[in-house]
Amino acid sequence: MKFPLRLLAPVAFLALLAALALTRAQAGGSHYFPPVADPVVKEECGSCHLAFAPSMLPARSWQTMMAGLRDHFGDDASLEPATAARITRYLVDNAADAGGARYGAKLLRGVAPGSAPQRITELPAWVREHRKVPDWEWRHKEVRTRANCAACHSDADRGYYYDE
Repeated sequence: MKFPLRLLAPVAFLALLAALALTRAQAGGSHYFPPVADPVVKEECGSCHLAFAPSMLPARSWQTMMAGLRDHFGDDASLEPATAARITRYLVDNAADAGGARYGAKLLRGVAPGSAPQRITELPAWVREHRKVPDWEWRHKEVRTRANCAACHSDADRGYYYDE
């Protein structure tokens, strides 16, 4: 069976679009953050919420957060010292202003130098991206909190935060 030549242009166009989307994601488009690769970080942080990509916050934020696990957003998330040190090292090494700078730079626009924001959902870029989401959607039983990225971004655990 011969491939119909009239389909060549549309197929080539779709292949080009797919390649561009993949390249953008691999190049760290504004909606891609490499997911947590360390199994201990993924297990400990992911047992209560999405294990957020370290490139979403600067190193000083992760250091502050890890130093205050006894009161982690109202919960006691204390860890054994060795585990906490491993997680802190991973988060700091891959933070938006360190190894993850390629991905997190856009998200940190508008953040005051030297500040240590604790909530990704309060970053100026995050607020801009989500400003059109109506309040009733945040209160939906499947969402409940702005930190529940996976409720709207089904591939958040893989680092993709494209509009869905």
